[in-house]
Amino acid sequence: MAQHVERAAGSATASFIDDALAGRHGPIPVRRYEPSASVSTRHGDLVWLHGGAFSHGGLDQQESHAVGLALAETGFAVVAVDYRRVPPWSWWRRPRPGVLGGIRYPVPLDDVIDVVRWARREADAAGRELVLGGASAGACLGAAAALRLHREGMPGPDRLLLAYGTFHAALPPVPEELRARIRGRHGLVQFRPDTVEKMNRNYAGSVEAMADPFAFPGGHDLTGMPPTLVLDADRDSLRASGEAFARELAAAGGNVSHEVVPETSHGFLDRPGSAAFADGIRRAAYWLRGR
Repeated sequence: MAQHVERAAGSATASFIDDALAGRHGPIPVRRYEPSASVSTRHGDLVWLHGGAFSHGGLDQQESHAVGLALAETGFAVVAVDYRRVPPWSWWRRPRPGVLGGIRYPVPLDDVIDVVRWARREADAAGRELVLGGASAGACLGAAAALRLHREGMPGPDRLLLAYGTFHAALPPVPEELRARIRGRHGLVQFRPDTVEKMNRNYAGSVEAMADPFAFPGGHDLTGMPPTLVLDADRDSLRASGEAFARELAAAGGNVSHEVVPETSHGFLDRPGSAAFADGIRRAAYWLRGR
């Protein structure tokens, strides 16, 4: 582990420290959150993965930091992960043909798995539950990590918390009910099928890798996945992927809960102080505490 760098988060909220964990590709920066003294019950440990289209974000991103603080107050010690990100991509230009260079799949996923394996050992030693969660691209990485650990016969998380994720290599058909929710001003900033293809191709690094179930688990055999909460945004085209993934989990015999946070758009956990953020955290906390 690297030297701890402690920073106060305020007396009324969780405390946190910056740290680094050893990974196969080098040190992995993490931020570790502990519940405040006002939280009487320690429920378990939670690894959290921010979004950012696989290429953006970090530990100071609100979808990482504000969520880490909020989820720590549910009674879970939280480890937010600054996994390695792929190079930026263009919303307008298609990625060039062939295999893309630089950091691509599976490097970000390897980072996540290395942290989860460390967290699993820590949780087991203390007799605690381990939850793996993430938002958007982080939700995809979380689901993929759980699937790969299961397929490889390694201990994985006890539960999954997945917020407005992109789980499929290609965006599933958007139902008419959802199309009606994203028309007008709500449709100005949406993930269209071609946008999802560009983002996913940029992450995967090759056309062949896009078909790998550990890159995009949606549409593949999900047998053995842990109990999962899929938390979708109401006015978000990626809800088509979340809804399809929840159905696939259920069809594989999984224990899955699917909730849509009303009147929200993609990335609502990146907006602390909003009603959408509060509603999303409330729903996550209710599920995390098993109530």
